[in-house]
Amino acid sequence: MLYIIDIAFLIQVAKAIIIVAGAFILLSLTNRLISKVIGASNEDRKRVINNVKRFLQLVVYSVAVILVLWNFEIDVTGIIAGLGIGALVIGFALKDIIENWVSGFLIFSGKTYKIGDVIQVGEMKGVVTSISLRTTTLKTYNRNEIIMPNSLLLKEKIMNLTCGSKETVTNIVFSIDYVFDVDKAKAVIEVAIRCHPNVVVSAKRKREIRFLVRCKEWSTEIECLFWINSPENEEFIKSWISELVKKKLAEQKILPPIPAIMRKDFLERKE
Repeated sequence: MLYIIDIAFLIQVAKAIIIVAGAFILLSLTNRLISKVIGASNEDRKRVINNVKRFLQLVVYSVAVILVLWNFEIDVTGIIAGLGIGALVIGFALKDIIENWVSGFLIFSGKTYKIGDVIQVGEMKGVVTSISLRTTTLKTYNRNEIIMPNSLLLKEKIMNLTCGSKETVTNIVFSIDYVFDVDKAKAVIEVAIRCHPNVVVSAKRKREIRFLVRCKEWSTEIECLFWINSPENEEFIKSWISELVKKKLAEQKILPPIPAIMRKDFLERKE
């Protein structure tokens, strides 16, 4: 008995094969693009890439299955409607998680910051210790770990204080009474700052100690800006320098703002 091959069925099979092959090719190209954009430079990034790939596989394969069923003239209206309603419900239920995922992907692709960078978000400052699709973990100077949702980070103003480097600029403000010599005070402060091993001074690399002087009514503020090579210990470095500067200024009889009576006695002795 001779069976006649159904040409229409063969065309449907060929279309189904093309759909499946197209899904594989699309996933392959997309996976390469994601790996290139995010960059698998560490375990956190590799984990993010794997999560994104799994999500895309679910989406692409679901669409491919629907197209194959539709190709074989199977009614997929109910399936599409069910998927649409399900996606809507899941979208509302997981709105925050999805928002964090999208934000995490933007952070990775935009290379806003990476592990080891010191960033400042509002009044909060810390070292980035971990980045995932949903959250970023910061370690503050007092060794507390803060886990922040990525969506919140993108809504705030982010300052990357190191940008991949291990050096950053910091500042300390000192206040002395207006009767004292500013240049002498600056010299004392600079000597104290240079004593700290984590302070970087290099004219060739433009790592300088610079001063801003602000004259107030009864005092003079001296803001010192300098480079350090240990951003994660910034507060401890500033504390050490502040203590030493206070001691050195006192040795040179350079005092903070003093009461009016003491100031009068000082000026009379000076005359």
